[in-house]
Amino acid sequence: MEGPATVATWESLVERVGQEIGCSAWRDVDQATIAAFGATTGDRYFLHMDPERAKATPFGATIAHGMLTLSLVPAMGYEVCPYVEGARYPLNYGFNRVRFVAPVIVGSRLRARFALQRAEVVSADQRQLTYDVTVERDGHDRPALVAEWLMRYVF
Repeated sequence: MEGPATVATWESLVERVGQEIGCSAWRDVDQATIAAFGATTGDRYFLHMDPERAKATPFGATIAHGMLTLSLVPAMGYEVCPYVEGARYPLNYGFNRVRFVAPVIVGSRLRARFALQRAEVVSADQRQLTYDVTVERDGHDRPALVAEWLMRYVF
C-alpha cells in the first residue's frame, strides 16, 4: 500500500455512511497482466491464457480472471478511501459478498466506485468500515464486479 489518498476522523466517516466516497482512476487490463496472474495462481485456463483459442468463443478474445478483477479492489480503494486518523494500521478484512457480473475482455479499462455502507465499532481497539464496491468497465453499462468490502482499523 503506497498510502491512503486522505486521512479522515472516525466521526467524519460515520457522517458519510450511505454516501459515495470516491472513484478510482482507470486501470488497463492487458494480456500481459492476465497472463502474469494466471502464471502466479496456476489458473491457466485457455479463456484467459490463449488468445487464439479464445477468439472462437462468444467473447472473441481472452477475458480476465474474476479473481484478478477482485484483486484490484484494494489498490483502487487505497486511491480514494480515507485512512482513519489515529489508527495504528488497517487490515483488509475481506469481502461479505462478491459477484462477477460481466466479463472483463482483454484491453478493457476498469475503475471502482466506493460507497460507505457501514461504520462499526468492533471492540475497544478496532473499528470497521464496509464499502459497497462497483468495478465499472469503460464503455459498458453493466459492471464487471460488485462486492461488499471490509476494512478493519486497529487503534
